[in-house]
Amino acid sequence: MFHPISFFIGLRYSRSRNRSGFVSFITFFSIIGILLGVAALITVVSVMNGFEGELKKRILGIVPHVIVSEDDQPITDWQALQTELLTLPHVKDVTPLIESEALVLSNTQLQGVLMQGVMPSQEKDKIVNSQMIVGDLSLLSQPYTMVIGQSLAQQLAVQVGDKVRLVLPHKTLFTPMGRIPMQRTFTLVGLFNVGSQVDDSVVYIHSRDAAKLLRRSGDGISQLRLYLDDAFAAESVINARPDSLNYLTFTSWNTTQGRLFSAVKMEKNMMWLMLSLIVAVATFNIVSALVMVVIDKQGEIAILQTFGMTRAGIVKIFISQGVINGFWGVLLGTIIGIVLTLNLNSVIELLGVSVLGAGYSTQALPIDLQWSHVAIIALTALIMSFLATLYPAFRASNTLPAEVLRNE
Repeated sequence: MFHPISFFIGLRYSRSRNRSGFVSFITFFSIIGILLGVAALITVVSVMNGFEGELKKRILGIVPHVIVSEDDQPITDWQALQTELLTLPHVKDVTPLIESEALVLSNTQLQGVLMQGVMPSQEKDKIVNSQMIVGDLSLLSQPYTMVIGQSLAQQLAVQVGDKVRLVLPHKTLFTPMGRIPMQRTFTLVGLFNVGSQVDDSVVYIHSRDAAKLLRRSGDGISQLRLYLDDAFAAESVINARPDSLNYLTFTSWNTTQGRLFSAVKMEKNMMWLMLSLIVAVATFNIVSALVMVVIDKQGEIAILQTFGMTRAGIVKIFISQGVINGFWGVLLGTIIGIVLTLNLNSVIELLGVSVLGAGYSTQALPIDLQWSHVAIIALTALIMSFLATLYPAFRASNTLPAEVLRNE
């Protein structure tokens, strides 16, 4: 802890306006640099957190967090297995699923998709049902009906009420005309818009219809879909499964979407690094400012040493001065960063800036201000400010009173 007299003198030096104007200029802009760096880091990290959260919500709302299967064979007693899986940590819900690659054909277009056969009663509170533009998943209870994404409907040039043909290229049937893929005409009863890349690659039908297309007996359920409270806990759920479930195959979302989220995480880390370097450059401007203060104050340092102040006391004076300047930069930067982050969309709207491009109906950025990140940013900037004071402070402590006062 700083000695009061050292802290008092350091505080006085930080407030002094009698020093060289150039020194004051460097000190002022080092504080401004820290302020801008901290504010920018808080704002950008909050936006990156928001984008990551939106990806997690929209993409992982459709892509299964964990798929449980038994060698791609129908699960005979999936209801009992469903109850057992619900006891695993992080598992919020378990729903039956039939999944297969397929083709969707309209009168003019063809598109490869992932067909998911679901039970509407068990999917009513999921993200797809909450993002329906037209219709509802409950309409899948009607025979041979389908729900697709709005973007896929635009590609196929179809709308609700139109007929489309669903083809399973990997499931064939022998006919008098030879071997042909399984196919069936479906009626569109709903459109959803989750706002992610899976909108044009996933279609929903009733599990009953999917079982018929795949020529499976009974309800044909071959997979169970696990909804987790945190999708990033998928691997821990798989690793923590009991030995009684080792005969089952567990597949996490990392298999299909892992690269995307790894890229987002890497981009987020690079933004942390680049903006942290801006803060580092600003904090180390304190070094040059304090070195010039030491040169300017050598006479006063010599007098203090003559009066009995130790080298440790001299060190504390300049550490106090540098940390005080850094503290003001961090404090003001944190306040400005928080205020800017919370009002960022209002500022963008006021300025009329098109951040996301003309193709988006709304320019609102997803914001996720995490107080733990704010604390880490502020604490790191303060530590950098402290480290920047060490060299000038020890240089000041090496001042020789006799040499300095002889020339006074």
